[in-house]
Amino acid sequence: MQQADVVVIGGGVIGCSVAYHLAKKGVSVILVEKNDIASGTSGACDKAVLLQSKNPGLHLKMALEGIKLFSDLQRDLDVDIEFKNAGGMIVIYTQEQWQVMEQFVERQNKLGLSVKLLERDEARQKQPAFAKDIVGSTYSPMDSEVNPIYLTLGFFRGAKKYGAKEMLGTEVKAIKLENGRVCSVVTDHGEIMTRAVVNACGVYAPFISAMVGIDVPIVPRRGQIMVTEPVAPLIHGDINCAKYITAKFKPELLGNDENAQLGVGLSLGQTENGNILIGGTREFAGYSKNTTHRALRAVLKHAAKLVPALKDISIIRSFAGLRPYTPDGLPILGSVRQVEGFYMAAGHEGDGIALSAITGRILCDLITKGRTSLDIDISKLSLERFKEEDINDFRKSHNCYGYTL
Repeated sequence: MQQADVVVIGGGVIGCSVAYHLAKKGVSVILVEKNDIASGTSGACDKAVLLQSKNPGLHLKMALEGIKLFSDLQRDLDVDIEFKNAGGMIVIYTQEQWQVMEQFVERQNKLGLSVKLLERDEARQKQPAFAKDIVGSTYSPMDSEVNPIYLTLGFFRGAKKYGAKEMLGTEVKAIKLENGRVCSVVTDHGEIMTRAVVNACGVYAPFISAMVGIDVPIVPRRGQIMVTEPVAPLIHGDINCAKYITAKFKPELLGNDENAQLGVGLSLGQTENGNILIGGTREFAGYSKNTTHRALRAVLKHAAKLVPALKDISIIRSFAGLRPYTPDGLPILGSVRQVEGFYMAAGHEGDGIALSAITGRILCDLITKGRTSLDIDISKLSLERFKEEDINDFRKSHNCYGYTL
């Protein structure tokens, strides 16, 4: 029988970050993953570390704190995570969108994000591939990018470097409690004695929480992405569109057409090798990771309208990832009142890569000190912010009952 101070369940970027930060502090950690590192959502996303896409408020504040940690990570981790400040833009197609983004940008600047609005010609100077019929864009030099798989692997190897142990290909079967406190984790490879468990299982977090009688309002939201053949530099930095922001925060404003049903926005980025990543969708499709011709066609149509040159570039593959979505778009972090020693670190939706470092830091602080020194109101991220009736309504509205692994 093994023993550890903390058992982290989930080998995605969040779980590996938590394990890394804890191990670096000298905490005894075992990371348990059913499959392999980055085999889920963390291995099925783009490379953007976007700040502009964060809602002004706590969400953006976390992202701004988190971006400060990436430079140190680039130095400390034994893997080149390909982090760089490449800047980012949100494309604006209509005057109505311009007015909405004006307010958005004003609020973001007040919180410390360097971002401004660009008229059409100035936007096209930064991105010559843009079509001529746009109204303009936003631009932030603080938006960055990172290789999500390398980042996850870097956290994982970093955790091991500082003494963490891993149990890959290992399924958690039960979490045992004693007098309302975590006492062990039962896996198909044996039992681990522990006093603390971190649930970092993303879209599967509700299944782990159910083992201790806790209902967690997280549902999968599918995102479909395409990859092109390598081409000469065409996209500079990260590109999103105003519809992407709307699909993320106010999907009801998109209307009832096909794009609205699929949650189609637009995200573009080009890798070091020249491949262009084209996304994406925000669909409630259960736990299906299938890609669909309907969605890919809608995304490509949108992308080619903005960047006409894409019409002559071949798509070489497509894939889908499941984003862990919560009712208010914020992750669920911290201890759970009902079960002592049980911690949540899930529900980041499409922001897991950007918020991975800060999440690991917060969970490490809470577990080792009972509080965080960061100027972040953790209570607004706790599971207790959701009422039972709100959770039930949320699940019913997304047809979540009856989901099975």
